[in-house]
Amino acid sequence: MKTHILNHPLIDHKMSLLRDSKRKMPEFKMLLDEIGFLMVYEVTKDLELQDTVIETPICVSKAQKLKSHPILVTILRAGLGLLDPFMKLMPNSKVGFLGMDRDEVTLKPRSYYDKIPMQALENKVLLIDPMLATGGSALNAIDFLMGKGVKDITFICLVAAPEGIKAVHEKYPQIDIYAAALDEKLNDKGYIVPGLGDAGDRIFGTEDNENL
Repeated sequence: MKTHILNHPLIDHKMSLLRDSKRKMPEFKMLLDEIGFLMVYEVTKDLELQDTVIETPICVSKAQKLKSHPILVTILRAGLGLLDPFMKLMPNSKVGFLGMDRDEVTLKPRSYYDKIPMQALENKVLLIDPMLATGGSALNAIDFLMGKGVKDITFICLVAAPEGIKAVHEKYPQIDIYAAALDEKLNDKGYIVPGLGDAGDRIFGTEDNENL
């Protein structure tokens, strides 16, 4: 499969606003929603359709509808910020959750929660996480889903680093990756450069908080 970088003027414009460190939480979340809606259009363009018959106010007519609804799986907690546009445009899609965080010393992901609909075994899964940095969280999530018997996974992120894309495609070359932007590299702390900071902190307003 391949990596799809969504080179679209509206996405690029809104990404420049989203990256700005002066952007406050309400604006950040609004922009994230807007970019998400634009991404849904591109990510779903290859979903299969089937014929149906409907009755319009004028007559009976042939039409098309989705053959099946993809399962949405988000990686907690940052993935919640990108989930809403997908849920709104695909309200019949069931939603799963994978809880993961990152060890700040080893930079490796740690799993702490999972809840995946059974329909994920038969349907396409859209795996959602705003950042694809080292690829650790993505691979951990894909490993988990594959281990449960999920066969068809598409990974969706806002910002990807070349290192993360390489890591995913080396292990799972069959998986498509969709990203709003492809950035330059990772820094020595494993953050994407230029990136947009910690997506979870900026979505939920915790970047200035200390742990209690």
